[in-house]
Amino acid sequence: MKDILERLVNGELNVDEAEQLLKADNILEFDDIAKFDIKRSERTGFPEAVFSPSKTYEDLITIIRNYLKNSDEDLIITKLSQERHDKIIADLGENPYIIEYNKRAQILIIRKQLTKKEPKAKIGIITAGTSDINIAEEAKVIVEEGGCEAITSYDIGVAGIHRLFPQIAHMISQGVRALIVCAGMEGALPSVVAGLVDVPVIAVPTSVGYGVGEGGRVALDAMLQSCAPGIAVVNIDNGFGAGVFALTIVNSG
Repeated sequence: MKDILERLVNGELNVDEAEQLLKADNILEFDDIAKFDIKRSERTGFPEAVFSPSKTYEDLITIIRNYLKNSDEDLIITKLSQERHDKIIADLGENPYIIEYNKRAQILIIRKQLTKKEPKAKIGIITAGTSDINIAEEAKVIVEEGGCEAITSYDIGVAGIHRLFPQIAHMISQGVRALIVCAGMEGALPSVVAGLVDVPVIAVPTSVGYGVGEGGRVALDAMLQSCAPGIAVVNIDNGFGAGVFALTIVNSG
């Protein structure tokens, strides 16, 4: 991208030529079913991920095979069921890749090489209940993929609020740069946490609940309506988005 812009500035390309080269440089097109943005991490700090549930299996495996053939970055596939994961592994057969699947988070990461780096920051991840852990684990995988250390504490919601305070104190003492708080039911936990800390709180409503709270809409509305300052709210069950937002906070600081 930098080379193309330098050529544009030097008069070696006109604007239309530069636009076409940038499109070709940034996008991998797979059998007219997907256009993959391979330079997203350079622009935004985190690579594009594949959201799997709405894709047919045939389209999904086509994207995976083409991406691995044409890119050196890790491939992240979200909301991937165990059944689909097993089929992907079988269809890839023997391969040189490093494959990591978090069953609880339903995230598959395929790496071409493993690189170990010192974490650049710490991010806290909290759940109100045990039923929220799968979404918290999704956020954790993304936080770690982005080069941060995740400090987790699960099942410390307002129904037993005495469990919360020592965990919050520990995370703050560890210097977390942000807190991701996942809660379903009435969604009260992010408001409580935001009233106790001086770091950004990223609230994640989960689809845990029944009756009027079914599907997570009550939790979402409660988090949006919070009177505690310093809260940002992502969509229901969006652990991925919460993780990327936390990384954005770290990378911009």
